[in-house]
Amino acid sequence: MKQTLRLMASALLVFAFTACDSSYLDGNFNYYPDMEMSDNPTGENYKEYTENQFIATADQPVSTFSVDADGGSYANMRRFMHLGQVPPKAAVRIEEFLNYFTFDYTDPTGVENVAINSEISECPWNTSHHLLRVGMKGKSIPEAELPNSNFVFLIDVSGSMDSPDKLPVLKTGFKMMVDQMRDGDRVAIVTYAGSASVLLESTYGDEKTKIKKAIDKLGAGGSTAGAKGILTAYEIAEKNLISGGNNRIIIGSDGDFNVGPSSTDELVKLVEEKRDGGIYLTTLGVGTGNLNDNMMEQIANKGNGNYEYIDSADELMKVFVNEKSKFYTVAKDSKIQITFNTDKVLKYRLIGYENRSLNEEDFENDSTDAGEIGAGQTITALYELELSPNKTADAYAQFDFRYKKPSETASRLIQHTVAGNPVAAVSASENMRFAISLSAFGLILRESEFKGTADKTMILNFAQNAKTFDPHGYRTQFIEIVNKWKP
Repeated sequence: MKQTLRLMASALLVFAFTACDSSYLDGNFNYYPDMEMSDNPTGENYKEYTENQFIATADQPVSTFSVDADGGSYANMRRFMHLGQVPPKAAVRIEEFLNYFTFDYTDPTGVENVAINSEISECPWNTSHHLLRVGMKGKSIPEAELPNSNFVFLIDVSGSMDSPDKLPVLKTGFKMMVDQMRDGDRVAIVTYAGSASVLLESTYGDEKTKIKKAIDKLGAGGSTAGAKGILTAYEIAEKNLISGGNNRIIIGSDGDFNVGPSSTDELVKLVEEKRDGGIYLTTLGVGTGNLNDNMMEQIANKGNGNYEYIDSADELMKVFVNEKSKFYTVAKDSKIQITFNTDKVLKYRLIGYENRSLNEEDFENDSTDAGEIGAGQTITALYELELSPNKTADAYAQFDFRYKKPSETASRLIQHTVAGNPVAAVSASENMRFAISLSAFGLILRESEFKGTADKTMILNFAQNAKTFDPHGYRTQFIEIVNKWKP
């Protein structure tokens, strides 16, 4: 019976995807909450990270980490919630909850490609503590000024992709992306199952009908030689490299690689060897039951790219249309270093970013790999702080940010002083209030030892009062998810 319900729901879901609009068949997200699932719908592969602990500034005043531009964990969470479940704790990465959303940050001015900002408020789930929000925004680029793109679609057509919520979803999404291509853009299509093959040589964007016909030919079957597909995609991307352009491989898969090098470590090593050639890597995860979230996230992280999970027709619109500028990198190897004033801050804890930690010396080492930021993209991080009773007017911390422009090999340094009086959480900016709401939700889902008094009411109160800036309705959708959640 359960299997029958799964198949029925998948068939309905693919109908919604194929419709190619952002409306919801059931008023939500093309999901069916009565669909039965086991406590562990997996097969699915997630990596558990030890939660960041509080650190005494007297022992270690400097905190260093890489930015994370992924949003996959949030969309994956949403899939579970709309199926009437909570995600596995290991699937919850709070930094990806934050960075799924665009915050109302100011664009950079002058010669820099990134602007940074900060804010301190009280911590609502532990009122003896405070929160520090640090924010970054990549330079927005008008569409007419975007560089030409050299895309390679690398599409998994193995037997595990033969499901309505997998290959058909990717076909719909890639055709949506083709519609957004300009005449000077190019795309090639590589498929992989038991071996890799080139379905379409690099083709200009003015031949949209030809490209879509190639996508329509895609069918699934066989084993999965992912590594061979990745190598072939890099070869084609290198062959058609656009100097000063946007060169990017976009992988669509459930991550179930099983032929040739297939472990996460082997595939990470492969993309690490390729990432310095000016080619970026985006991974798109799909499906239920055997999703290898860990592998998809890690190869994106190490391949100078980002990881997204496609769970709905609305998410297709977000990734391929509304936020397509994220495919254009404006800052690479982006690193954050916060140096706390030991007279003002006694302890700190970085919320999330557990798999993005860097050593202090990595910050000034330009050979250290770090995250990428796309055009117009915002990055947000929260620290929970225990402040000193010292009331002097000194700064709380120094916020340093390093990045490289896409065509440069030497990093640039931006500095910002974290100062000003902390405010009550309810009086903080909408940026802070929405970050509080998302983080509290993540802390509860992770069953964090630091969740304090966080609860559903707190999450809703902060989110509902932080949606003036909501250009595509994603904050409103988050509130709908929390309203229907039964903790």
